Amino acid sequence: MKNHSFVYSTDPDYSDSAEKGKVQYPKSNEQHIRIHLDRKGGGKIVSVIKGIKMGTLELKQLAKELKSKCGVGGTVKDGNVLIQGNHREKIQLILIQKGFNVKLSGG
Repeated sequence: MKNHSFVYSTDPDYSDSAEKGKVQYPKSNEQHIRIHLDRKGGGKIVSVIKGIKMGTLELKQLAKELKSKCGVGGTVKDGNVLIQGNHREKIQLILIQKGFNVKLSGG
């Protein structure tokens, strides 16, 4: 026997549970990305890309592409992409080609 539960809402903005989890992210040309330089433990320089709003899988795919094109390692942490070394200019060009608004930040 199946348990059916019906829900009634007077809220005109109510969305069905099937639509939950579908987050609308801004288009790439509407996003403002900043690329920072940071020093991690041991004095190693890391390029930190902040402000990218996209799903986790898409963000990991973008990080993979950036790591490949820069020829270095990196990771996704707390919604930011970390690329080993100072590759800000190269990353900026790649992201601009993808339609993002990118600015270099910091020294």
